[in-house]
Formats: sequence, structure tokens, C-alpha cells
Amino acid sequence: MPIDQSKYTTFQHFLLNLLSLLTVLPLAPYLNRFMPVIQVGAWHIDLFVSILIAFLFTRLLLWIFRPLIIPAFVLVAGALIVNQFTGKYTFQNVVNDYQGMVQGNWGTKDSKQLDILSFYPRKVETYVDKTVRGIREKVNYNDSLVRNFSVKHSVDYYDEYFPKYGRIVRYLSLYRYIRENFKYVNDSQRDEYFATARETIQNGMGGDCDDHSILMMSCMESIGARMRIVLIRGHAYPELYCGNKDDFETMKQAIILLFNNPPVKELYYHEMNGEYWINMDYTARNPGGRYLNNKVYALIEL
Repeated sequence: MPIDQSKYTTFQHFLLNLLSLLTVLPLAPYLNRFMPVIQVGAWHIDLFVSILIAFLFTRLLLWIFRPLIIPAFVLVAGALIVNQFTGKYTFQNVVNDYQGMVQGNWGTKDSKQLDILSFYPRKVETYVDKTVRGIREKVNYNDSLVRNFSVKHSVDYYDEYFPKYGRIVRYLSLYRYIRENFKYVNDSQRDEYFATARETIQNGMGGDCDDHSILMMSCMESIGARMRIVLIRGHAYPELYCGNKDDFETMKQAIILLFNNPPVKELYYHEMNGEYWINMDYTARNPGGRYLNNKVYALIEL
């Protein structure tokens, strides 16, 4: 039975309730890391559920014996302070998680491209066939160097969110490393050269758009992702397969949460027959960036 708490003054009640609130605020997003994604239509409510759980936990402590909230607050605050020095879940993560919830539910628009896949096979020119064949021949996800490179950099970022998003964080970590380290280098003006992922890694992550696409596709597929390369007018870019509508919503939530500086305002994607693909080009700071144009010549998938 709870202890009689009528002896507490109004100020003491206020102070203990304040500590309860300050405990809920960082505890809820931390609990949310270990909670599966919960969607109601287009709403992502798992953080709301985590807030409710944290709130009920603190109310239980207050109901049993109000001063119990003091060590609970000290424990949560102390863990965050320690994490500031160890690089784990920090105060900035708390802020980012709340920003991601707001941005994911109210601040980001979807921009489905309706006409980008309306290409005409009968009118495909010879150079497109050559390009498709040249790119497909250079994609190799079984290369040991490519596999080791991909595994190493798939754990560089976002590991604290693995309990929540699973393999998605591995894909997004690898994408981020490649995007931040890839350097654009032109091909010869006379000839198109397609570099393997091994070559691009060994030459310091330099190349053009098709080299980047081959690198991204080879690396992502080496850790279990499904990829394709899209040839458009004057450019090539890789796309990551998200799955069905629910899978896409989970991917969208992860991108909005993890690439939130600046906030993601719009996500560009393709959908056909219930299958969702999202842009992984280096021309944007986050997956789902704007497409350069809508003139598609070919889709390359292994």
C-alpha cells in the first residue's frame, strides 16, 4: 500500500512533480529506441506510447512513495551526463528524437513521382544498351574488399537506433559514409569508364555518377539490401528498395529522425505495384532527395 503523503507541503508536491516531468522527458525517447515502430495510418505514434509509459512509471513511483522520484531523476540525468562523454545516447539525441517525431508527423511531405517510370523500350537508343551492359558487368557485391568495407561503415553511425530500426540503420550508416566521402571526378571526354566498387574504394572514393551508383549498389547489396540503378538524361543514380507501404513508412520515419539537421522537408520516391524505392544519390544530403530530372532511359537491377 502507498504511504500516506498528506504530510507534504504544496511546494514539495510541486518540486516532486517537476522532477517527475524532468524524468519523463529524457526517459521516453530512450525507451522508444527499444520499441517497435507503431503506425496508425500515416501517423508514427511509438514515441507517444513511450511518453505514456514513462509518465505512468513516474506516477507509480509518486503513488508508492513520492521521494522515489528523486533517485529516478538522478539516475536518468546522470546516465545522460555520462553519455555526453561516451558518445552514446545524449541530450542531443533526446532533442533529435522529439524533433523527428514532430517533423515525421507534421513537417514532411511525400512527393511521389508520377511520370518518371514512363520510359519507352522501343525507342531505347544503342548507347543506353551499352551503358546498361557496362554498369551491370561492374556491379559485384561478392568482392571481399567491398563486403569488408561495407560492414565496417555500416556500423559507423546510428548504432543506438538498431534496436528500433534494425538493418535500416546499417543501410543509412553506409549511405552516409559514402555520401560524405565520395568525390566527383569526370571521365575522359572521349570515353565512358565504369569503375568497379573495388576500384572506387582503392582510388580514394573518387569517380562520376555511374561509378558512385556502382559503388552504392555493390556495397548495399553486400549487406543484404536490394538496389537498382536508374539511368536518366545526363545522370545515373542508385535507389534502395524499401518494401511495401508500411515498410516505406518505417524507412521514412528513420530518415526523418536520423537526417534532421536541417529537417527533412520532402522525400522523393518511386512506387509501382505497391513496391517503394527511394533515391540514394549523392546529390542530396539525405536519402529521398530531389531527382535531377524525370527522363528515364533504363532501370538496372541484378
